[in-house]
Amino acid sequence: MKFFSFLASFTIATLISCSTSQKLATLKPEPDDASPLLYDSNPSFINLPITVKLKDVENQTNTLLNGLIYEDNNIEDDDIEISIWKQAPIKIQNDPTNADKRIKTILPLKVTIKYRIGTKKLGIELYDTREFNLNGIITLLSEVALTNWKLNTKTEFKSLDWSESPTMTVLGKNIPITYLANPAISIFKSKIEKSIDEAIEKSTDFKPNVLSALEKICTPFQMSDTYDSWLLIVPLEIYSTNAKLKNDLFLLNMGMKCNMETIIGKQPESKFNTSKITVKPVAKIPNQITANIAAISSYVDASKIMTKNFAGQEFGSGNKKVTVKNVEIWHKDGKMVIALDVLGSVNGTIYLNGFPQYNPKTKEIYFEKLDYVLDTKSKLIRTANWLAQGYILKKMEENCRYSIQPNLEEGKKNMTAYLKNYSPMPGVFINGKMEDIQFDRIQLTNQAIIAFIKINGTVNVSVDGLK
Repeated sequence: MKFFSFLASFTIATLISCSTSQKLATLKPEPDDASPLLYDSNPSFINLPITVKLKDVENQTNTLLNGLIYEDNNIEDDDIEISIWKQAPIKIQNDPTNADKRIKTILPLKVTIKYRIGTKKLGIELYDTREFNLNGIITLLSEVALTNWKLNTKTEFKSLDWSESPTMTVLGKNIPITYLANPAISIFKSKIEKSIDEAIEKSTDFKPNVLSALEKICTPFQMSDTYDSWLLIVPLEIYSTNAKLKNDLFLLNMGMKCNMETIIGKQPESKFNTSKITVKPVAKIPNQITANIAAISSYVDASKIMTKNFAGQEFGSGNKKVTVKNVEIWHKDGKMVIALDVLGSVNGTIYLNGFPQYNPKTKEIYFEKLDYVLDTKSKLIRTANWLAQGYILKKMEENCRYSIQPNLEEGKKNMTAYLKNYSPMPGVFINGKMEDIQFDRIQLTNQAIIAFIKINGTVNVSVDGLK
């Protein structure tokens, strides 16, 4: 009876011990101070072709030059007063003799001239002042260039065609006074040239349009709400070729040197800064570009994804099993530490470490040479040797992966939509094409895993018109 009583007691104790979880007290490998969230990134280029219709320039110029466009009301200096009025809308068209570099401006005008004839002798003024109203059409030619975001023109007076020959009546006779009108032209023609140049410069200020377009483009764009990924464009420099004329259009090819980042997690802040945008002249802007995108996965967000990978899975055999309830990762000594909070036959946290790698076929970040950290391994051998076995570690390793393939595919899909006549604002259109995604490298920081990806293709952001 004593034997059976002892056997029963032993069996009950054994069952109790088998059903009771073991508490695992492991030392946490504290995160070290890896490099901050700064990384080397190869810049990308985005084309910014700008097209402006000559009709738009014409409309803007007519708005700026209206009514009285020149006045000289001092008759004492040269015996002439001149007032020039715009008689009808100005017409601006390309010059057929030099169609890609020069425009022609046709300005219908009315000129009021007061001409003083006479002399002053012995303190007595003997003057006769006559007023003439003349109608004519001035033709001006302008060379076109780009200076400080604006079309810069160098306008020259080409001709003036009077609608009727200027005359005045003297003693009942009409006497031609072209000899009086033509000297007046030499006085005001430089004023007209300057007025046209200033009006065109004001009417073709591209900076507000381009900066508004860039600000919209550089606003973080959500590529996928499922994977919470954002495309962030950070401008570095703006380039521009010389403005050209083609038929009835101004063509201005600009390009933006920028960094392109894919950030996983919450919406990032825009890094667009108007005060830092400058324009540099270049001879040519490339069409085929390589977008170097940094896919940034914060440790917090990568940990959440890995936790989902472990959901509903048990590790072990027989009545010795654990489930992983939470995953947390961080950087230490050039490796990634993976903390697994386990429940079951063993309760506590086990720590793994390994080197992050990228599998270009599966588009996954995985961990090479994943193993228990030294303290965790020694304590598992003493208390739960079954959990330290290689095949369980291997099974866990399979879940310590962070797949960015769905993210990239979803991103590419959304990027394709983004590059298909997407209009972030009126008059601005984004078009382009994307080719295969190529992995470049992985870089670790104290906050994130950064996978650098190359995408070949083209991106064009056209600014159409002056709004």
